[in-house]
Amino acid sequence: MSSLARRLGFHRANADQRNQQPSNGSQDGSGSPSNSMEKAMATGKEEINPEVELEAQRKLKELERKHRWDPNLPSDTLADIEEATATDDLQAELNLVDAMTENSPYPEVRAAVRNYDEEVPANTIRAWVIGMIITTIGSGLNMLFSMRAPSIVITSLVAQLVSYPLGYGWSKVFPNRQMRLGSLKFNLNPGPFNMKEHVIIVVMANCTFGGGAAYATDILLAQRAFYGQNFGWGYEFLLVLTTQMIGYGIAGLLRRFLVRPAAMIWPQDLVNTSLFYALHDHSKTDPTKTHGWSISRYRYFFYVFLGSFVWYWFPGYIAQFLSVFAIVTFIRPNNVVLNQLFGGWTGLSLIPITFDWTQVTGYIFSPLVPPFFAIANTLIGVIVFFWITCLGLHYSNHWYGNYLPMSDSDSYDNTGMVYNVSRILTPEYTLDLSAYQAYSPLFLSTTFSLTYGLSFAAIAAVVVHTCLFHGPEIYKRMKSSRTDDEDIHTRMMAKYRDAPDWWYMSLLLVMIALSFVTALVWDTHLSWWALIIGWLISLVWSVPIGMIQAITNIQLGLNVFTEFLIGYMQPGRPLAMMMFKTYGYITMSQALAFVQDLKLGHYMKVPPRTMFAAQTIATVWSSLVQVAVLNWALGTISDVCAQEQPNHYSCPGGRVFFNASVIWGLIGPQRIFSPGNIYSGLLWFWLVGALLPVVIYVGARMFPKSSIRYLSAPIIFGGSGALPPATPLNYLSWGAIGYVFNKYIKNKYRGWWMRFNYITSAGLDTGLAISTILIFLTLQLTNTAAPSWWGNNGPANTLDYLDGAIQKTVAPGEIFGPPTW
Repeated sequence: MSSLARRLGFHRANADQRNQQPSNGSQDGSGSPSNSMEKAMATGKEEINPEVELEAQRKLKELERKHRWDPNLPSDTLADIEEATATDDLQAELNLVDAMTENSPYPEVRAAVRNYDEEVPANTIRAWVIGMIITTIGSGLNMLFSMRAPSIVITSLVAQLVSYPLGYGWSKVFPNRQMRLGSLKFNLNPGPFNMKEHVIIVVMANCTFGGGAAYATDILLAQRAFYGQNFGWGYEFLLVLTTQMIGYGIAGLLRRFLVRPAAMIWPQDLVNTSLFYALHDHSKTDPTKTHGWSISRYRYFFYVFLGSFVWYWFPGYIAQFLSVFAIVTFIRPNNVVLNQLFGGWTGLSLIPITFDWTQVTGYIFSPLVPPFFAIANTLIGVIVFFWITCLGLHYSNHWYGNYLPMSDSDSYDNTGMVYNVSRILTPEYTLDLSAYQAYSPLFLSTTFSLTYGLSFAAIAAVVVHTCLFHGPEIYKRMKSSRTDDEDIHTRMMAKYRDAPDWWYMSLLLVMIALSFVTALVWDTHLSWWALIIGWLISLVWSVPIGMIQAITNIQLGLNVFTEFLIGYMQPGRPLAMMMFKTYGYITMSQALAFVQDLKLGHYMKVPPRTMFAAQTIATVWSSLVQVAVLNWALGTISDVCAQEQPNHYSCPGGRVFFNASVIWGLIGPQRIFSPGNIYSGLLWFWLVGALLPVVIYVGARMFPKSSIRYLSAPIIFGGSGALPPATPLNYLSWGAIGYVFNKYIKNKYRGWWMRFNYITSAGLDTGLAISTILIFLTLQLTNTAAPSWWGNNGPANTLDYLDGAIQKTVAPGEIFGPPTW
């Protein structure tokens, strides 16, 4: 599609894209220059056509309306639109329209995505073989690492790095020969390893292990390690498969809202695209555009990768005190209050220092990826709620905080011991009410309690926020799915056959049937009607939560909301709660993971049908691999899932899942959060969450040029949703590094940031991941102990590390808390 200026017969003054290769199907089709353009070229002036000016103004006003509340669009761009339309500057109007429609209006996307297509094959035997091998290895390792604390996630960036030499080597070793396998024909070596093949491999990795192990594996860990249930491989495979894939059907309905609009950036995809270009394009950098740096991104990436790989040996093995550098607790290891305030394991980390990239990214991924406004909103939530509010609640003995840890993910009884679920279970794994009344109510650490309230607020806020800020746009896209030509990448993708809706619907129906089999054939205590409600929740919340993630790189969870509902619908059934939570939450999460990969293919111009096949086939295989590795780990690793497991295989995700099943499924929200119970005050967060977006919206309309437009209530409430088992140290160090790169460097050294920021993130993440894998395979599996010296032994003896920073304890035979419950 030609630019508006060219289509209307005017010379484009802004020539910043003239050196770029034009996109296929985007050549100038205007024919010979118009009379007005000939006059302009002859006289140096442009003849103003009222129709042209009206068209340009209409287009600009439409763009301004769409992006009015867009926090990622530079404020200067909105100011330029307002100035151009106010002064009737036709050339400025045309240039602005071109800038926003002939390339992405977002500097992040322009820096990481090219606005042209290349005609190279994507659906090759090379991509499929390498992709399936990496899917197998990555899924297995992530399953294993998910059982370790802190959690280690091998992201798709590792697959992206490893697959490049494999693909390049394949192109050098295998012959260029046409092969036949039954009716299937393929070329064994279709030419040089290209970026589209590389994308297919990475997409397989992304949808199978890019975000860690399958969420349903936490159900299996809770059943096997904490409840003592084992339903066998058939149940485990179907549970993982259906919870991974049922959201794919929903994803087909979301493309018009979350893939095609230019405003749906999906920041994590930009790291992948930047690394694709760095690996496949070894050209040097223009130093005039990057503040004197001339190094190629390819070479720079490997320098960062090597530095990250070498450095992790220190906090990860040689000098582990560098991981959580809580220096105050090193000096006073037995002081309860100091360990609560400054501890980085179970404290508030008032001096958040870490030299370990795992601590920065272990729960919330790289801080170099999300835009700074998202980082700032997250930090607002952490400081307001997990520093200020948490301090007030804990030291005022609210929720009996004097007898409990400041921050952990365990649940406790009224003697301060970990809650013994077996004392209130019937043989059928339901609640024994008389035993519960004779034993104890349930108590949580202060941060864990606050997390539930903030989750209530986030769920309410995301609905109100989306209706106020994005409602008109959603309504418009419901009526016109593919007529919007604003995004150049959407226009270029139009030449490829789309994956039809019936593919998605067929997959959805098959997975619905298998889900009913999973829930009803085995004794899960989950009713068929509850399963349907779970799916409806995912469907309703997918668009608003997907929009937040596409803009900020932060996904809000439905886990607490689904726990809350099932606790009232089917109380006293912990396994039913866990399954409802997973089908209600992961259906949405997997739909958004599928959509994010579709956006990656959208950016890289990969045919949608090939993308669909790669994602679905890889996910089926990955589900089987993860179930196999989980069974191997539970049967092989000694003391697995125990809190004091020597190699930290304490199953943090499964432990939180288990605690949640106790809170919501066994005891039920009515005995914890309903009026008259210990945590009833947290229900007010529903109202607070619904009101704050209204306040922000009114303020943004009253003061449209102020920073109020960057506030996001869903992120303020829900951005810190991984805490616990994450700690304030993880979020605060993440935020500090995010400020340096995505605020300071981005504003002061924009050229360097656009060229190297995402490559820096990729290098740090992949170096850490490869180093972690090597340490595990060569040292931990061989039971090689870390060097014995203070840097490894001393910090492990603090109250913070031992989760023993508790102000008061009760004498034998005594209890704390209410006398009746």
